[in-house]
Amino acid sequence: MKAKVIVTATTELEVQFFDVDSMRVVWHGNYVKYLEVARCELLKLFDYNYLQMEESGYMWPIVDMRLKYVASAKLSEWVTIEARLIEYQTRLKIDYIVRDKASGTILTKAHTIQVAVEMATGEMSFTTPQSLLDKLSPFIEKE
Repeated sequence: MKAKVIVTATTELEVQFFDVDSMRVVWHGNYVKYLEVARCELLKLFDYNYLQMEESGYMWPIVDMRLKYVASAKLSEWVTIEARLIEYQTRLKIDYIVRDKASGTILTKAHTIQVAVEMATGEMSFTTPQSLLDKLSPFIEKE
């Protein structure tokens, strides 16, 4: 069953020297940074960046991250990173696809899961904060 996409953001970047290993391919740990760039673009789309999260009284730590490496990005190549919000009830689940910009070849597939933690108490929220629901309301289909 295909996940329903609530909102999508795509960004691109050029692979820099400081991101590659001695074989001139992106070191596996740097893909996490690429996901973060795309996640920040996604959060901007529904006006709920990390500072706005904090202002709403919540922090959203990542509690799960999965990456599947399919092929390697190489020095000076351009990649596109697509981030798709697919769940927002009780958690944020974001799927990612990293592609070679020139060929469209999939390089990496990933997902992250973030949970709401009330800053005042440090406790995880088991319901979706109203502040997030308000931000997502233009993107959520009315049932």
